[in-house]
Order: sequence, then C-alpha cells, then structure tokens
Amino acid sequence: MQLKLATSEDAPAITALVRAAYAKWVPLIGREPLPMTVHYADAVTRHRFDLLTEKGTLVALIETDVRPDYLWIENIAVHPHHQGRGLGRQLLAHAETLAAALPELRLVTNGAFVANIRLYHAVGYAITRTEAFMHGTAVHMTKAL
Repeated sequence: MQLKLATSEDAPAITALVRAAYAKWVPLIGREPLPMTVHYADAVTRHRFDLLTEKGTLVALIETDVRPDYLWIENIAVHPHHQGRGLGRQLLAHAETLAAALPELRLVTNGAFVANIRLYHAVGYAITRTEAFMHGTAVHMTKAL
C-alpha cells in the first residue's frame, strides 16, 4: 500500500471510488449520499486528498481541510472490494498525523450509516450533536487530540 497526495489527474479515479464506496447506502437512504454528487475535479483544488493505492490502483481515500482550530474530514471512502481490511482506520490515523498541531478532528456522517458511526466511536470520536438533514439525521462527531 502506498499513500500519495492527489492531483487534478486523479479526479476521475476519485469519482469512481467514491461512487463505488457509497453505492451501498443508496437503497438505505433513498438517494445518493452527498459525496456521490461532488464534482471532484473542483474538490481536489480546494481540499487535500490523500489516496491509498495498491499496485497503482486507488483503493481508499481521505479528503481533509485544515480549519483555524481543527482538521475537517470531508470524506473517507474505501472501495467495496477492500472494505474490512482496516484501511478506514489507517486513513483516520493518518488524519491525526495531519492534525498534529490542532486540538481536534471533526466530521459529519449520516445517522443511517451505523457501521461508520461504530468505527468512529471505536477510534475515539464522540457525537457532539445531531440534526435533521434531508429526511434523515446528520451526526456531528469530534475527536480531541
């Protein structure tokens, strides 16, 4: 496995990976999750994308943005063929390294994504608030460093 920073040339692979990773949630929530609707050619110019590759193929990614007092995790996605191998945990640990000078990390996930919430809890994130969002619940989570 190799970790590399994304460039604009990676946008098509990022789009394909995100669409594959989030496809399983469409039947559960009745719509495409927001990460599936992002124009990644633009997003890669605004946020940091760290790409985890195996033999040159993109298998997972984390999208982050440094804010004044925390690191925002915009997206984390693992290709379905590679889920269950600890890659999400590896990328969350990488985010902690990126945020070393900051007091915390933050993210939002869909309340219906119970497995994701369990993972975030397991690695130290706490729910800070919930709110109604698009006929569901947005779950805001924070990890103090």
